[in-house]
Amino acid sequence: MSKARQLRDRMAERGLVHIMAAHSPLSARLAEEAGFDGLWASGFELSALYGLADVSLVSMTQHLDMVRAMAEQSSLPIVADIDTGFGNAINVIYAIQQYERAGAAAVVIEDKTFPKVTSLVADGRQELLRIEEFEGKIRAAVATRSDPDFLIIARTEALIADLGEDESLRRAAAYEAAGADMILVHSKQKTPDEVESFVRAWNGKAPIVIVPTAYPEMNEARIKAFVKIAMVIYGNHAVRASITAMRDVFSRILKDRGIHNVNRAIVSVEEVFRLQKMDQVKADEKQFLC
Repeated sequence: MSKARQLRDRMAERGLVHIMAAHSPLSARLAEEAGFDGLWASGFELSALYGLADVSLVSMTQHLDMVRAMAEQSSLPIVADIDTGFGNAINVIYAIQQYERAGAAAVVIEDKTFPKVTSLVADGRQELLRIEEFEGKIRAAVATRSDPDFLIIARTEALIADLGEDESLRRAAAYEAAGADMILVHSKQKTPDEVESFVRAWNGKAPIVIVPTAYPEMNEARIKAFVKIAMVIYGNHAVRASITAMRDVFSRILKDRGIHNVNRAIVSVEEVFRLQKMDQVKADEKQFLC
């Protein structure tokens, strides 16, 4: 069974799947151990890992390498965040070929112009493509995939660009008509009201994907009240948690002038060995090295 089929089956069985952001094989493995249904190969998180702004500076090759590395180390389906598709419809064709080969189960393509600006930054430039041009990208993606279960998720940024619900619905309907399997609606409002209103008004057949970063009170119970929502993505919590933990440990080491106190609060070296599968390495050495 392909990872794409696995992801579709989980949505059918559970009604709602929980997808956790990851930016490395290690974070992917931790998300799998925690029990998530899939991984979000986050462009925002990878940009942060490189110390770069999320403004299309990370290349497709860099992002692909990370997707491939995560796919090798985790059995979870990967939803790849490919921003604007790295260019026009011709670039999207190449991207779909490469992400399928890298082991992704789905891609999310957003309707912004290239280069994009990250969605939640205050006063950021949020320019959208013409609907017809983005429809071409979706049609190209659908026509290119080799696995019919591979999910093409169209992300509309109309609410982010303050264009209103009517424009968001118009774009979502056009993208579904172009062949998108799911619609991701994004919002920067601090409450879920805007997204909930969109979902209530949506009369298409494509299930909805949400990313409740800006409106964290949108928990599972509230999401499940809207049966049209089939996927929730926790878009940047892995890298934010990493920053929080590293800042705390680094400052405590300097404050204590040593590691004698902090050592008890962090995982052991043996736990890192476990995550690295050192037991398997030792077993292989014993069996194969003479």
